[in-house]
Amino acid sequence: MSDTPFGFGLPPEEPDDGDEGKKKDQESGGGQGPANPFGFGDLPGGGGFGGPGGPGADNPFAAMFGSLNPTDLGAAFQQLGQMLSYEGGPVNWDMAKQIARQTVSQGTSDGTKDASVGPADRTAVQEAVRLADLWLDDATSLPSGAGSAVAWSRAEWVEATLPAWKELVDPVAERVGNAMGDVLPEEMQAMAGPLIGMMRSMGGAMFGTQIGQAVGVLAGEVVGSTDIGLPLGPAGKAALLPVNIDAFGKDLGVPKEEVRLYLALREAAHQRLFTHVPWLRSHLFGAVDGYARGIKVDTAKLEDVVGQFDPQNPEQLQDALQQGMFQPEDTPEQKAALARLETALALVEGWVDAVVHAAAKPRLSSADALRETLRRRRASGGPAEQTFATLIGLELRPRRLRDASRLWASLTDARGVDGRDALWSHPDMLPTATDLDDPDGFVHREQLDFSELDKMLGEAADGSAGKPEKDDDSE
Repeated sequence: MSDTPFGFGLPPEEPDDGDEGKKKDQESGGGQGPANPFGFGDLPGGGGFGGPGGPGADNPFAAMFGSLNPTDLGAAFQQLGQMLSYEGGPVNWDMAKQIARQTVSQGTSDGTKDASVGPADRTAVQEAVRLADLWLDDATSLPSGAGSAVAWSRAEWVEATLPAWKELVDPVAERVGNAMGDVLPEEMQAMAGPLIGMMRSMGGAMFGTQIGQAVGVLAGEVVGSTDIGLPLGPAGKAALLPVNIDAFGKDLGVPKEEVRLYLALREAAHQRLFTHVPWLRSHLFGAVDGYARGIKVDTAKLEDVVGQFDPQNPEQLQDALQQGMFQPEDTPEQKAALARLETALALVEGWVDAVVHAAAKPRLSSADALRETLRRRRASGGPAEQTFATLIGLELRPRRLRDASRLWASLTDARGVDGRDALWSHPDMLPTATDLDDPDGFVHREQLDFSELDKMLGEAADGSAGKPEKDDDSE
């Protein structure tokens, strides 16, 4: 999977050790994400299911029975029962939600705890979004897309975004669930029905565990509902997380009000795009689904797991899921799906970057510094990117953000704000991955193509006007 990451490495402008630093941090047990993304989250009461360095780091089920007090042991049995009794879809989303909420309640590595949003913060967020929308009116022809502005706690972010995560993750998880039932010969499937059902329940639990952990950790980092370039929250609702905004701006040396306003500009710009480009959401989510459909499951490895599966050691399935069972198919269709997703995400992020910079530069002294900080933050990735990379080799990082931003800036200079934003009227009008390599060429080529088309249409119209109409009697 590492051969086809969505990030494709960092751009030349980014720090060279972005990913390496993250890997070193993981290897040393640092960072917020678990070393084993399919491992179990901490249980209520402090018992761990294999947290880094804990007694169950290698075997989460040994930790369950070897180190828990009676209260934690009861919680462990309850969670195990939920895993084995689950009969829903490909992902146990009840478990994902539970683990995400538990992760949020533990706080982040810097000691910051979640808290309910107070009236002062709610008012500050609403005013920031309202002012941001006024500034954006001069930078884009797309009208406001935020019908309301809300301030969320981390727990509220989890609740509000789980439906979007479900839509993104279920396609690939369903492929795995189906593969689990297909690896046995048909005549054996009826006999092995209970075993296959148990494995599917375990698979749903493993996916739920991983997604829950990642979403919970991500809730401690995001500052809004569109941080990863996809609309994770309800449509038309601009959302900011005050506690995370405070943590983000803590060491920047920028006034808190400016940080909040700049982040409100980004959130409001995303909302304009997703609200007034009606095909964009389905285009992005469809690209993820299209990519997932091209994922094949290593059935040979899965057959080995099924053949050797021991109900007393269900962590075998966990290990198999983690060790590269999913491989992208090297087909033109799969490559095209990846290119569509990569380019679409880069264009969204690049447009927001360019529009927000145009709105903020004349008004905020810290605009340049905040822009660069956020670019580097997006390039370095986070839990969401790690989750998708582990699942299907897909990282939600817009590697070509800078290229896309330069392209939108060139379009603004050449065609103005209205001409630039008109390209969002249809997906076929947007630049391609090749166009990101030569933004100026795209601008001039498109202008030439349009003029040639007008000329051709004009000549065709003149030709048809000069032709005598065919006499009906000539037949």
